[in-house]
Amino acid sequence: MPAVTVVCRQANLQDVEPLYLMIEEYARKGIMLPRSREVLRRQIDNFVVAEEDGKVIGCGSLCLLGPDLVEIRSLGIMDGNKGKGVGSKLVDRLIELAIEQGIPKIIALTYEVSFFVKNGFTVVPMDVFPEKVWTDCIHCAKRDRCDEIAVLKVIG
Repeated sequence: MPAVTVVCRQANLQDVEPLYLMIEEYARKGIMLPRSREVLRRQIDNFVVAEEDGKVIGCGSLCLLGPDLVEIRSLGIMDGNKGKGVGSKLVDRLIELAIEQGIPKIIALTYEVSFFVKNGFTVVPMDVFPEKVWTDCIHCAKRDRCDEIAVLKVIG
């Protein structure tokens, strides 16, 4: 039997349901913001998925925060697929997309600091990103007690 390889590709509307279910599972655990199916449909062009044998096993998205800054969001891997390099493949694809768009700075807010450091990011103070704070954090229930760590990768 041939080995199955993981492919990272642009998400499409057929991916909305598996994206929704995966993100919802993380949201229930309190480690990712929920996204409605409607929001996923509207933002589908921002998502990439990791697919193995025709099944979506991971996802991630980019959100433009400013002319030189994007955020990696909704990065997740289905249970049973962690530790196989799927997350790193997704991050690599998202970095490629940022490069294609000419955006030199990529941030993420995460609980998985070691994963991002392994992928070339550096821990930074969150307040160096007023774009993020004013775009999203101001509306977050955890804004006054945020426990996520900000990481940054500068390209070039």
